[in-house]
Amino acid sequence: MAVLGARPHERPAFDPRLRNELRAQLEGALAPVAERIPAGETLWLSKYLLGLVHGCEGLFLAQDGAPFAWSPATARGTISHKAIELSIAWRGDPAAGELVDAALANLIASTDSISDYLTALTDGEQAEVRGEATERVNLFLECFPPLEPRWRPVAESRLRAELNGNRIVLAGKVDLSVGRAHGTRAGKVLIDLKTGGFAPHHHEDLRFYALIETLRLGVPPRLLASYYLDGARLQEEVVTLDTLGSTVERVVAAAGLIVALRHDGRPPVLKPGLPCRWCPQRSTCEVGQQHLREHDDPSGW
Repeated sequence: MAVLGARPHERPAFDPRLRNELRAQLEGALAPVAERIPAGETLWLSKYLLGLVHGCEGLFLAQDGAPFAWSPATARGTISHKAIELSIAWRGDPAAGELVDAALANLIASTDSISDYLTALTDGEQAEVRGEATERVNLFLECFPPLEPRWRPVAESRLRAELNGNRIVLAGKVDLSVGRAHGTRAGKVLIDLKTGGFAPHHHEDLRFYALIETLRLGVPPRLLASYYLDGARLQEEVVTLDTLGSTVERVVAAAGLIVALRHDGRPPVLKPGLPCRWCPQRSTCEVGQQHLREHDDPSGW
């Protein structure tokens, strides 16, 4: 709480014109991109697409438009987040397994596609997913401070900003937020829950959310924080005008790249790296194969 909280005099105030200035800056820079989007289509930008297109453009094209398919990993994450969302409003002191069971029941009863996926699992497969989700939720409950109602906690908060006559939409969903703005004074903290270790794009993901929040509310979040469940560690960043400015540039660049790759026939720039290991084009991409030959350890270590 020493990291997430702040006294009133420690919370920065922002110019009330900031939202309109950011929107004008974005729409002005995106206008040439919006003109190249085919009629009747909308370009949806998410943190996932931004990270993908700013990496290897060959991987972006290989995965772009592919239908989403549920897996044990994605199901586990969805169940965990739903259970954590339930923990905020749950009365008493629930166990992680109790929350996961409630989350599973809600998702199976829903009309979302995950319902069909979970229903089709065998008892053993469902037990494995449940056990892994319970582990995640327990990591959260035993180390994260209990969320009091006065902190205004919200889980799975959806954000959206429509630009250039709805030709381009920025959209996202924040794992957890606490606090709120007071007038033009920042007070909200956006938190992403992570398993595993730090990756540079974690900062970029939260900066993207901060930009959408500013366009939506007019006041940026005060703080961005990635919370690593395995190590019970916060990696925080204060939101500044420079943060928002660099994110605007990143969004504009991504939009231009996506339209150029999807509609203008621009050849992709290949950037080999760790994702080469699971790229769908690995068997036919010489650049990726060369990278794997040079960097993969044949001993498996």
